Amino acid sequence: QAQLVQSGGGLVQAGRSLRLSCAASGRAAMGWFRQAPGKEREFVAAISWSGSITYYADSVKGRFTISREYTDNTLYLQMNSLKADDTAVYYCAAVSVTNSLKRVYAEERDYDRWGQGTQVTVSA
Repeated sequence: QAQLVQSGGGLVQAGRSLRLSCAASGRAAMGWFRQAPGKEREFVAAISWSGSITYYADSVKGRFTISREYTDNTLYLQMNSLKADDTAVYYCAAVSVTNSLKRVYAEERDYDRWGQGTQVTVSA
């Protein structure tokens, strides 16, 4: 059962943009992962609880931006210059932190809460 609530996604033409949202909870470092048809889930981007540290997969660096809004505790993934290869189900993830306010996590096993997933389809 998903513990984080995602929104956004859909069908878009190559070169266009989309933004994904994820309702966060508590003091947590967060990240985005994606799973394309027939492939394993892979890391996309991560952000520390402080928001000051971000980390990206090489495949999305320079095109995607991860950010968080603390007023309503929401995580975002702004996706620009989308390509057909970005087509996948996208998942947000969270892991509670206490002292590691600037740490980011890039492994699935590091996270203990997940969103329900949202489909992003990029047409060529």
